[in-house]
Amino acid sequence: SKVWGTEKEGNCYNETTPIMDPNYWGFSCRKNIMRLIGDVFSRMSVPITFLNITQLSLYRKDAHTAIYKKQWSPLTPEQLANPVSYADCVHWCLPGLQDTWNELLYAKLLYP
Repeated sequence: SKVWGTEKEGNCYNETTPIMDPNYWGFSCRKNIMRLIGDVFSRMSVPITFLNITQLSLYRKDAHTAIYKKQWSPLTPEQLANPVSYADCVHWCLPGLQDTWNELLYAKLLYP
């Protein structure tokens, strides 16, 4: 949460909007690797389009699974306010994010 500009020990609970800062760069998406991939692809004889969906997805702090995944038993209000104890914030499972990936792929396939 500190990369979103909130408190250091914060979490994705009650996050309802994506990150709007166009200069935001997620912590798990390394610029040097992305730059290297771009350099390699630019030298290819066949044109390749590279879309960094990891970076795209990192803008979606509101799309973490948090309280939305099925639990074995209902979560208490205290648990809901502390997703660190049960949430898998590495994967994005809400509708919207994967739909974005699909729309971008579909557009690229139809309009290369």
